Amino acid sequence: MANTKTGKAIDLKLLKRVLTFTAPYKKILYFSIFLSILLSFLSPIRPYLINYAVDNYILIQNIDKLRFICVVILLILFIESIIQFSYIYLATLLGQNVIQDIRASVYKHILKLKMKYYDNTPIGSLVTRTISDIETISDIFSQGLFVIIGELLKLIVVLCMMFYTDWRLSLISLLSIPILLIATSWFKRNIKSAFTEVRKEVSNINTFVQEHIVGMNLVQIFNREDSEFEKFKLINSKHLNAHLRSVFYYSVFFPIVEILSALSIGLIIWYGGEAIISGNDVTLGELIAFILYIYMMFRPIRQLADRFNVLQMGIVGSERVFKVLDTKDFISDIGLLKKTKIKGVIEYKNVKFAYNDNNWVLNDISFTIEEGEKLALVGNTGSGKTSIINILNRFYEIQSGFINIDGINIKEYKLENLRKHIAVVQQEVHLFSSTILENIILFDKSITKENVFEAAKEIGIHDFILSLPGGYSYVVGERGVTLSTGQRQLISFLRVYLRNPKILILDEATSSIDSHTENILQSSLNKISEGRTTIVIAHRLSTIVNSDKILLLKNGVVLEEGSHSNLLKLKGEYHKMYTNQLSKRNSEI
Repeated sequence: MANTKTGKAIDLKLLKRVLTFTAPYKKILYFSIFLSILLSFLSPIRPYLINYAVDNYILIQNIDKLRFICVVILLILFIESIIQFSYIYLATLLGQNVIQDIRASVYKHILKLKMKYYDNTPIGSLVTRTISDIETISDIFSQGLFVIIGELLKLIVVLCMMFYTDWRLSLISLLSIPILLIATSWFKRNIKSAFTEVRKEVSNINTFVQEHIVGMNLVQIFNREDSEFEKFKLINSKHLNAHLRSVFYYSVFFPIVEILSALSIGLIIWYGGEAIISGNDVTLGELIAFILYIYMMFRPIRQLADRFNVLQMGIVGSERVFKVLDTKDFISDIGLLKKTKIKGVIEYKNVKFAYNDNNWVLNDISFTIEEGEKLALVGNTGSGKTSIINILNRFYEIQSGFINIDGINIKEYKLENLRKHIAVVQQEVHLFSSTILENIILFDKSITKENVFEAAKEIGIHDFILSLPGGYSYVVGERGVTLSTGQRQLISFLRVYLRNPKILILDEATSSIDSHTENILQSSLNKISEGRTTIVIAHRLSTIVNSDKILLLKNGVVLEEGSHSNLLKLKGEYHKMYTNQLSKRNSEI
């Protein structure tokens, strides 16, 4: 994602796509363009009026008319200032509205992407796409496209005024233009690649910083602060070099423009001055006007090169943003079935699943969970336990086989409806930097405070929440760092319980909880599981002895299946695991 390039000076398809987002703001768009055009015609009038004033009211003295024409020039300047303000405000307003809509589209799109996409995409790069890359798109409107239109028109108007005034002086003024065009072409070509490199390095920095701040505890635990800082300095240095490269091109180009501008003025003064002295039909007013025209001609050219690159940077940013929008890595949601209630009968039939290619994580898995049953999944790390629940929620798609709920393939359910009936309590609980109440209800307006209080009392954590500073209004830190692991799991347990799912999944939900907290949860688990189909993933086999069915997984296949007592009678792998854990626990006591 970081290395994309348009391959063109300006990708018109991308620009056209950006402009489609202006559809709701057509009035602002058209009025901004109109003001830009109006400005391009107003500015060149002033040199013409100065030319006329010098030749007709200064050399041929006429104080009254000179004063009048000065008032007219001041009035034009005043009108020009008002139009300039209105244009800048409207163009910026348009740009901000457009990027607001694009950012909303990108975020909405990101919410629909498969988990596999997040597995393969650095979070920092997505942050760059939705923030800084989109910000460059606003410059297309405020500093790029409209300015280019205006400056091009101004350049055309200035050239027309110059040739209208004196074609000979016009040709003399344009002698340096071929050199300027060559320099501009060199500048545009090189600055685009520099800007692309800058965006790439910005993405790399964001990715690195985000990843390492999230994993800062790991950095400090292994005493890697110095080595990680050295890696950051290397990335930061690449970012600096990319910026310095763009600065170099600016540093070369703008002095060239100034030199060529001065050269044109020098040629005009030389030729025009000699013409005036020798009386060859050139007036002083025309000479002064041409000096002003040259400034007006070179300024748009310089502005065009600069704004062209602002536009390019916006196009580069938009390409990267649209690359995210064009990613159709979605879970297919073509099912039409919506059920208000389900029984919760789950069937896996010959299910094969792999995260990558044919490296099977689940290989021909088949089992059934009846309504209200409690199924426990056990096995070593990597045996496929978490994958079984990931595919039930359709976070990932299976390669073959099928999964049914109440005898209906889960793909026939509307995705939102499917997940509404399934709730998961994870081992690693994510809390947002907000109040406990907001983390429980997750901004669901259908859940009232009274619902939360009642549910908290039912599972026995109401007093715990009230013991925190501010109670339900207590603001937890980012990712809930101000709470212990066990406390975060209790909050997660409550927000799942509130939604009253028919299928309950406990993914190592009590593995990191102390015995006191586990007692609080365990007393509620039996009540919550009652009448619900429950899937429990656990390493501590003592917590699942009362399960209706236990599946022992190994390398993606079901090695043993049955109740706790039946599996112990088999004297197989489960018996060995349970015996080892029991003896280890007794030795610790």
